[in-house]
Amino acid sequence: MSDTAHALSTSRTLWDLLDARARLTPGRPVFLQDGRVLTFGALRERAERVAAGLHALGVRPGTVVAWQLPTRLETVLLTFALARLGAVQTPVIPFHRDHEVGFVLRASGAEFFAVPGTWRGHDHTAMARRLGARGVLEVGDARDLPDGDPAVLPAPPSDGTEVRWIYWTSGTTSTPKGVLHTDRSLIAGGSCLAHALRPTAADVGSIAFPYAHIGGPDYTVMLLLYGFPAVLFEHFALPEALAEYRAHGVTLAGGSTAFYAMFLAEQRARPGEPVVPTLRLLAGGGAPKPPELYHAVVREMGVALAHGYGMTEVPMITMGSPDDSHEQLATTEGRPPEGMEIRIVDGEVRLRGEAVCRGYLDPAQTAEAFDPDGFLRTGDLGHLTDDGHLVLTGRLKDVIIRKGETISAKEIEDLLHAHPAVGDVAVIGLPDSGRGELVCAVVERAPGAGTPTLGEVTAFLRAEGLSVHKLPERLEVVDALPRGRTLRKVLKYELRERYAGTSA
Repeated sequence: MSDTAHALSTSRTLWDLLDARARLTPGRPVFLQDGRVLTFGALRERAERVAAGLHALGVRPGTVVAWQLPTRLETVLLTFALARLGAVQTPVIPFHRDHEVGFVLRASGAEFFAVPGTWRGHDHTAMARRLGARGVLEVGDARDLPDGDPAVLPAPPSDGTEVRWIYWTSGTTSTPKGVLHTDRSLIAGGSCLAHALRPTAADVGSIAFPYAHIGGPDYTVMLLLYGFPAVLFEHFALPEALAEYRAHGVTLAGGSTAFYAMFLAEQRARPGEPVVPTLRLLAGGGAPKPPELYHAVVREMGVALAHGYGMTEVPMITMGSPDDSHEQLATTEGRPPEGMEIRIVDGEVRLRGEAVCRGYLDPAQTAEAFDPDGFLRTGDLGHLTDDGHLVLTGRLKDVIIRKGETISAKEIEDLLHAHPAVGDVAVIGLPDSGRGELVCAVVERAPGAGTPTLGEVTAFLRAEGLSVHKLPERLEVVDALPRGRTLRKVLKYELRERYAGTSA
């Protein structure tokens, strides 16, 4: 990490970090989208005006503000305006629907809720009204952002260790868990990413995943530390997005295993012609990265690939570096940064460090998640190599990671239990080369019921308000689920063994 980046990484708050970067390079771009350019200086100036407008609406330090917005410049402006005020932000992934959003609003006690209006065919404003959300703010474009005179604002927050972020993860429960973060924990996570990837001011990055994801602040911190821009993608699809990558000369791309596979597929469709001539590095995290995918990307695309390990509770735990060997990059999740302690207890990965969250909204969940020494129990299995790299070997948690997003099996199971044709159900993740894992529902027929189809099951779940990205992609119908002899628990490992590697 450069001396400047190292100094910036000690900033107390995210607003301090933006302010310091804006003073260093006010005219350099930080975000690019659809022909629009936002510089570091303009981001600071405009965010402060939005903060003044929010202040006039009643947003104060500690006010809980939920926002469910796509990856846009307006989203960035709003989140930094809230950071300037010291509000408590609770970002919500845009494709979540009534089931998840209603729980988030109730559990967080949000006093304001920012939505994009109608986005990709879904009326978010109507949903917000239906759920009884308070202080609904429709932010369709920049004209909808509140505006005011910064002279009315109180001093910026100075304590970066106060909880100002509530992110959401399904984990192993049927309802999302509110994960408590501070500005300092997010800065520490982004610093880990930056330290490993070692970007320069000449790089051009890209954010092709939801900005409301924990990866949003992770990546933004890296931009602020090193002073380079990123292209924002409201919706990512290939080959459609390639024109933007090429037009801006993107050098750093990725997001998760699914992104690597998509870029590789495009490369294979045009052998001998680089899909993005300026691209030098693919990087990301989320779903496990098969070693064969790493080798194929390096061999066929001619770029480096650095994969990492993070979660909503700890935005960046380990990260591969372009300086690592091919073997390390292909078979490990990289190394932890200075200050991240990793302890392996009975095969489980446990963590302690500044990037670790403060716990959960539910104190009982917090007590369960941390051991007596203050280490977070991740539920992931793994080991450290002699040279300090982390290898993950499995998960204790009953979750599915599809395209980098964590999906709770129990949430889907709870909803499917209400289907008239379902006697019992087990939802499992099956290996998938493009998505990391796919969602498979194994259904035990209800007595006297007919055989449900995948279309019927997904239509039922849609009607229940389940997010589209959580819908099963595969359905297996059985006469009886395999069960243990004592407590009659469903033996999911048998189902995984039975259906892994078989076609639908």
